[in-house]
Amino acid sequence: MSYPVQRSDAEWRQNLTDEEYAVLRQAGTERPGTGELLDEERAGLYSCRACGNELFVSGTKFDSGCGWPSFYESVRPDAVELLEDRSLGMARTEVRCASCGSHLGHVFPDGFGTPTGDRYCMNSVALSFEPGTQE
Repeated sequence: MSYPVQRSDAEWRQNLTDEEYAVLRQAGTERPGTGELLDEERAGLYSCRACGNELFVSGTKFDSGCGWPSFYESVRPDAVELLEDRSLGMARTEVRCASCGSHLGHVFPDGFGTPTGDRYCMNSVALSFEPGTQE
């Protein structure tokens, strides 16, 4: 897929830390329980760390107990791209930024008790947080 935000590999490497690059551009995963946004409870907006695309509002964040920030829906349906992921010998749904194609995490249908039943399990390092009044 062609994304609105296009950068060369060298530009991504220049603009991202090694850890951000490993997650966002190489579909890596940060260790559970280590992300700086895991326990963030303020109202605000979560965006793609690579390109700034708005992804999630704080009102959709919930404590899933999985070790990564979890949300039950994206800020709008076209904010993220969902792709089948059959790596690691299992079927999952990968979540990518629809603006730049960066890997954000995975979505699972086990967000029990949420309005959508979904759990967008995101890497903190893939997100930027802007405190504000978004709910």
